[in-house]
Amino acid sequence: MLQPIEPVTDPATPPGHPRDLGGPWHSDAACRSDEAGLFFAPSKEPTAARLAREEAAKRVCARCPVMLACREHALAQPEPYGVWGGMTAAERRVVLARRRRREVELQRPAPQIAVAG
Repeated sequence: MLQPIEPVTDPATPPGHPRDLGGPWHSDAACRSDEAGLFFAPSKEPTAARLAREEAAKRVCARCPVMLACREHALAQPEPYGVWGGMTAAERRVVLARRRRREVELQRPAPQIAVAG
């Protein structure tokens, strides 16, 4: 389930606008006007077609005002399929693995350095 973000008060936002009501981040997503098929693979999609579709989806993401919120949502859930925040599922798995490794490394005690003397 998508988590709403805190509303941002903008004096230029007209009353009743979704942003004025504290609407979720995805209400401003560029992909709302595109077909979901661009962001999610059909079954048995050939590799060349998948790569072309993913690149087209990433171009939509590149112009999206909420790309980072979308990406963080997909990483936090984690979303197992589709292009979210300009990243494929495989790219998100790599980011999550790196974050887990970094967390483990930060939890390890610092090595003791012997002082010569």
